[in-house]
Amino acid sequence: MVRRQQRHGRIGGVVVAVGVTVCLGFAAVGCAGGDAATGGAPAGDPVRVLHRAADALVTAGSSKARTSLQMATGGTRVTIRGEGVYDYRKRLGRLKVLLPRDPAGAAVRRPITELLAPGALFMKNRGAGVPADKWVRVDTGTLSDGNLVTGGATDPFVAAEVLRGTRSAAFVGRTEVAGTKVRHYRGTADLEKAAREASDANRGPLGAAASEFATARVPFDAYLDDQGRIRKVRHRFSFVNGRQDAPVAVASTTLLYDFGVPADVRLPTGEDIYAGRIAAE
Repeated sequence: MVRRQQRHGRIGGVVVAVGVTVCLGFAAVGCAGGDAATGGAPAGDPVRVLHRAADALVTAGSSKARTSLQMATGGTRVTIRGEGVYDYRKRLGRLKVLLPRDPAGAAVRRPITELLAPGALFMKNRGAGVPADKWVRVDTGTLSDGNLVTGGATDPFVAAEVLRGTRSAAFVGRTEVAGTKVRHYRGTADLEKAAREASDANRGPLGAAASEFATARVPFDAYLDDQGRIRKVRHRFSFVNGRQDAPVAVASTTLLYDFGVPADVRLPTGEDIYAGRIAAE
């Protein structure tokens, strides 16, 4: 643990990439119905079912997605929300990320449009000196959190692949998410195992998170429909912010729905990418 904490200086400003100060907290989005069991047997061994959840998304092809990243520190809670579409076969997604009010309580800032791609995160309306018509490109291979936190939203397919590292899990019961009947599982994933089992594009980012987070253990709650597709997953990450000794806890929730919808995501060309200096907010 000491070894991990000594190497966490680089992670202190991960959320600054979207102009937000890192904090900690817990919350969720998009869940209809409670966590109480409503009967129904689990569809096989929970660990094996969760290992296959990412593959079920690839079979589904695409979906809409809503995300929530919640953190709080010093008595201030920050919630960053996103909404968009994702193509699980091409590993491409588009999210509109809504930042919270600034510390002075001023009006909500303009949403940031994010494009998710293998090895890259593109952001528009980044602000702080970036022209309005330009994109900022971030190489996710250089991010010590594996882009689980940096963009203010967890990449939906990366969130699913974290479950490939499930070490232990239990079937909680039947419930509903946004009107869909689901099976609720609760367990713990290991980021190192997830990195070994992940697709080629996510192996490196998950490996970076495993070595840089305060702990590679990730508690989660996952809600799968009868086709084994993730309808909702909530992870609790923990890392050490370079400005404080105590680990920072982040609750990331991803809600998936409307499977099979068109998800036409076009990445910017080189001339559309901003190459200048980005000012910190």
